[in-house]
Amino acid sequence: MKWTINYSRDARRFFEKEDIHVKVTEELRKFLTKTRGENINIDVKKLKGDWKGYYRLRKGKLRIIFDVDFNNQKGVRSSFLTDKLF
Repeated sequence: MKWTINYSRDARRFFEKEDIHVKVTEELRKFLTKTRGENINIDVKKLKGDWKGYYRLRKGKLRIIFDVDFNNQKGVRSSFLTDKLF
């Protein structure tokens, strides 16, 4: 199944600055693979409160905040990428 990844403007700027586009895309692919039931070791957490419906994926100092449209199985929207979020 083919998924579309949409990045916010801030996320795209961060990609350009840090040159990490491939790394982030690979981590999001791993998450989608894990949702299909495969055993992949990634640090992902469902967020609560104001961020309900979003996920946080951690890779080293990098944090990827994103949501997934599981109903239509169309897209992953990465809304924020940072190494200074927490």
